[in-house]
Amino acid sequence: MSSFIISKYIPILKTIRDYKKENIRKDIVGAVTVTVVGIPQYMAYALIAGVSPVYGLYTGIIAAIIGSVFGSSNQLITGPTNAICLLTASAMIRYMNLPNAYQILFLMTFLVGVLQMLYGVLKLGKLVDFVSHTVLVGFTAGAGVIIALGQLKTFLGISIKSSSAMSTLEKTYYIITHIRQTNLYVLGVGLMTIAIVVVCKKIGKKLPGALLGITVPIIFIIMFDLEKKGVKLIGTIPSALPTFKMVQFSFDSLKDIFRGAFTISIIGLVEAISISKSIGTKTRQKIDSNQEFIGQGIANIVGSFFQCLPSSGSFSRSAINYISGGTSRFAGILSGVFVAIILVYLAPYASYIPSAGLAGVLIYTGFGLIDKEEIKKVARAGILSSDSIAMWVTCVLVIILPSLDYAIYAGITLSIVLYLKDTNKAPVKLLIPTPGTESQTVEQEIKSVKGKVDVLIIQLEGNLYFGAASDLGVKLESLISKSRVFILRMKYVTTIDLTSLSTLKVFIRNVREAGGIPLISGVNSELDLFFKKTNLESDIGIENIFRSENEVFASTTNALQKARASLNCGIGDKAQKSATCTLLDLVSTFKG
Repeated sequence: MSSFIISKYIPILKTIRDYKKENIRKDIVGAVTVTVVGIPQYMAYALIAGVSPVYGLYTGIIAAIIGSVFGSSNQLITGPTNAICLLTASAMIRYMNLPNAYQILFLMTFLVGVLQMLYGVLKLGKLVDFVSHTVLVGFTAGAGVIIALGQLKTFLGISIKSSSAMSTLEKTYYIITHIRQTNLYVLGVGLMTIAIVVVCKKIGKKLPGALLGITVPIIFIIMFDLEKKGVKLIGTIPSALPTFKMVQFSFDSLKDIFRGAFTISIIGLVEAISISKSIGTKTRQKIDSNQEFIGQGIANIVGSFFQCLPSSGSFSRSAINYISGGTSRFAGILSGVFVAIILVYLAPYASYIPSAGLAGVLIYTGFGLIDKEEIKKVARAGILSSDSIAMWVTCVLVIILPSLDYAIYAGITLSIVLYLKDTNKAPVKLLIPTPGTESQTVEQEIKSVKGKVDVLIIQLEGNLYFGAASDLGVKLESLISKSRVFILRMKYVTTIDLTSLSTLKVFIRNVREAGGIPLISGVNSELDLFFKKTNLESDIGIENIFRSENEVFASTTNALQKARASLNCGIGDKAQKSATCTLLDLVSTFKG
């Protein structure tokens, strides 16, 4: 039992115990492919965060290994991602010119990890559900635009003084007004990188386009001595592994960075869980959200002591790992090991990588974040639909607001408000029994009751909570004078709270005062118990409540029989019966 518990919280132990030899080659191929694709991403994403590319490589080593050891998914690759690095840059913009900027950055990585681990320990796996898919689509689209615009000055070779204090839109305006200062050699290198990436993608998805895009231009830089013509290189990268350094704790710093860390912790988990579940649907692996929270948290906590940026699950690298055949968490661990080996032995050559090349990779990646298919799906739902409004508002706010966490909070708040607006409408269907074929009685749905009918079936549906109670009350009140017998069908009600129940009680009382007869059908065991506890039985009479039975429409059939009796059908000569009574005589063959 104890070994099972340990394996639950340290999933790598179960992987070791159940590992099959035939998976070794698959995991190595997956790890190599992830490494080749990941190295230029790690370096480029570090530039988004506003730090040296080496810190992106450090994060690609530590986060990939620790995330795979403790995470829930077999294929998830943890490391720096474009969205998380963009949020990091937004949170750190006030501190990057300070002498202790990197200490604050690593403290934020630590705080992100603590928050994520706390969510997992408290089993708050449902927390990610509050960030709607459309908000995430809007955020990533806006983030893609910001990433692309943020790299324009490097891509064009335009120097901007005090650019760290300027917003992305301010930088973009400056570039547009100073476009004549473009260095054509720098622009050529950037365009060459994008062209190589695009061509590689056209030829085959397995080609490492980003890696070739930043290494091929090195040949031209050396041949034509382009460094003297203004083409800047990323500079020296230490050929050493990240070393342990104690995080510098400060209460004031923790208080200052908490808001940014909280946003990063939530968005990081949304990324990791959505990616894990997406791949899990194909591999049939059940993802434990709380364990993934803990795994991501530990990866960030450990990473903070090895100069790592905040990290999360990467969709592109995880997908590549899965497509390349990676079957276990060893693929993620090996990818971190391979990055470490390359850092130690090939770091000196990386100093020749042009900054414009990395900017080209980021511009291409930025526009790739704009998920056109998802945007089309949301747009097809209607430009004024809740999903569409939440997506576009989030996207625009990401672009125009100086602080990205405000855009995220606004998007989440807006999606919740719009959801509540949509759910405060009580779903009510109106049905009347009508003659069918072969002496059967069927139900006919009507939009409204123009005259007065003898029997009206009111079908309630969904979650009848306090937000929908007002709308429910208005709809029921308008029907009181429309019928003699009302059958409230509760079969499709999932839950009902006290506020909505009070609305039903008011309706029942008003129907009786108007001389009508209220009946309730389709009551399941949970609703039956709830009605007993809340004394509804005494309000309507236990004989007027018809419980759900195994036979389809049985409770409604019983309610119609009661309606037949209530209307005095069956008394006197059949020829003198009302049309409704004649119809209700067919109730034994009622088909619903």
